[in-house]
Amino acid sequence: MTPAGGGRAARALARVNLAAIERNTAKLVRASPRLCAVLKADAYGHGAVESARAVLAGGARVLAVATSAEAAELRAAGVAAPIIVLGALTRRELVEALAAGAEVVAWTDALLDWVREEGGGRVHVKLDTGMGRLGTRDGALADRFVTRVLATDSLELAGVMTHFATADEPDMRFLEEQLARFSSWLDALRDQHGPIPAHAENSAALLGAGRARFDMARCGVALYGLDPFGVDARARDLEPALELVSWVAALKPCAAGESAGYGRRFVASKATLLGIIPVGYADGVRRVISPGGEVAVRGRRRPLAGTISMDSLAIDLGEDPVAIGDEAVLIGGAGEARVSAEEVARWAGTINYEVTCALSPRVPRHYHRDGEALDA
Repeated sequence: MTPAGGGRAARALARVNLAAIERNTAKLVRASPRLCAVLKADAYGHGAVESARAVLAGGARVLAVATSAEAAELRAAGVAAPIIVLGALTRRELVEALAAGAEVVAWTDALLDWVREEGGGRVHVKLDTGMGRLGTRDGALADRFVTRVLATDSLELAGVMTHFATADEPDMRFLEEQLARFSSWLDALRDQHGPIPAHAENSAALLGAGRARFDMARCGVALYGLDPFGVDARARDLEPALELVSWVAALKPCAAGESAGYGRRFVASKATLLGIIPVGYADGVRRVISPGGEVAVRGRRRPLAGTISMDSLAIDLGEDPVAIGDEAVLIGGAGEARVSAEEVARWAGTINYEVTCALSPRVPRHYHRDGEALDA
């Protein structure tokens, strides 16, 4: 990648392999034939519209987003698949969601009133079995919401749901408690009302169990080749879909005792050469990973030198041969070297979800299928 960029952005670029997303989806579909693909937060930073097309090609049957605006974006792009808006909605947002033909999640009488007053729609009733966020913890109240939806002509019960809090952790005891609570509630509902679609599993729960226990799984992070357990995506036969790259914009000799970056957190112990990379925390490269993080150049990983700035960072090259214009890989592979989103997350003390979601809008996304460019 040269400074001119060959028609592409020179500062930084996120390369997204849609074929990898499609193959990851197909793997998950084998475990849950009716798969709901979660595309919230711009498909975890990968691009919602393009990712929607890839997951549908991979066999996903339903899409899910967090906000009404995200649903509207997909519809405006011509995406016709069923969409569930998972998040809380104001009255105005509910109108936008219904106008997009989206299904919504309910756990209060007020929201059911709004849906009815706005002409009706498809509703998922949410029982909180232990996540402690949205949904009602009261099984009897959730029963009443289900009964109300079934008794109201303008409302349609699309399903019932819960969400797991610890499916990505080694200790399965709380997950089993949540499963038992949801299963017991669901069995009683079905005894009273007959077949009712249910969904609960996220990526970790589905991959951990190897198959869906309920009618549909809602998977997000695994679609994009990120390990829901935060260890190694490739060990779980998932293909990371996103690479974040920049380039070496300057080479700066640094004598022993000279420093680099705000706060002089890097002071050279001996003469070295620094590479200046024009990407920083405003692009989503977390400041907290310095020191400790690494960037791959010419097939080798090089340590960060000093504090990451808003628009740039430095790497310590030592005596390695590097040229201005060489590609710098912050997430992805460079020859024999690879930097995974899971590693970046560990350096930052966070999760891989946050690493890709944090990529800012000023980083262009370049879409391809196994290296074949799709952009004009």
